[in-house]
Formats: sequence, C-alpha cells, structure tokens
Amino acid sequence: MALQLTPKTLELLKKAAAGRDVEEFILGLLTERLDPPQRVEAYLALHEKYLREAEELYQKGDLAQAGEKYWGAVAALLNAIAEKRGWEHYSHRDYALAINRLYRETRDRELVVGFRMAEGLHANYYHNFMETEEFKLHREAVLRLVEKLRGLLGL
Repeated sequence: MALQLTPKTLELLKKAAAGRDVEEFILGLLTERLDPPQRVEAYLALHEKYLREAEELYQKGDLAQAGEKYWGAVAALLNAIAEKRGWEHYSHRDYALAINRLYRETRDRELVVGFRMAEGLHANYYHNFMETEEFKLHREAVLRLVEKLRGLLGL
C-alpha cells in the first residue's frame, strides 16, 4: 500500500524530520502510541527495510549511503532488543550501553567489534573516508553482528 501525501504535508514532514529518513521519523511518532510488541514489530520492519536498501546501495557502489543504511539496520535491531528488555534506546549512547550489556550477558566479543564497525560505517556517511576494501571488512563484520542480534531476538 502506498500512502499519498499532498506536497505541503510532505514538505512539513521533511522539515519536522530535520534530515532524518521520513519513514523513520513517522515510525518514531507512531511508536509512542503502540504497545511494546507492536513497537518491536515496527523496529524489525524498519531493520529489514534498511538492510535491503543497504545491500542495494552497496551493489551500486554507493558506499557512503550503504554504510548509513547498515548503521540504521543495526540501530533498528538494537531498538527492538532494548524495547523487549525494557532498556532505554533513544540515543547513540543507549545503543552503546545496550551492546555493552549484551556483551556482558553473552561474552561474545563480536558484538562489540561489530558495533564499532557499524559506527565506522556511520562515520563514513558523514566523512566519506573509506576505500572499498576497508568498507567490505566493515560490512562483513556488521552482517555478522546483524545475525547475532537477530539470534538474540529469537529470529
């Protein structure tokens, strides 16, 4: 189903989103009105969207944009995990704390390494410093992290 908005409404949404993805912004507004299981579902849907978009952008060679989508996919999974566990998940700091908690719980170092690699892709979006080979290393670590986080959700 496609949602059609008037140009003025879309303009207002973009302005309110302040540079964020409009769909992500709307989802953020909706989550305030959803119960926790519905919020988890919404975050998982957003994760899948970002991961799909990341892979498409990666295949096209748009590494900066792809990296930001990989970061978004990780953040959405961390939102889902945190929502299920009753943890804060509103900032980058909250994501780092969630990873630290998950590491202490599992003793899986790849969670920390993968998260730091995802942060590298996030930084690359703003500064575009990665060469293709380095990007591939980060991408591989992030894809492993995604699988581990999905496993922690029982997916």
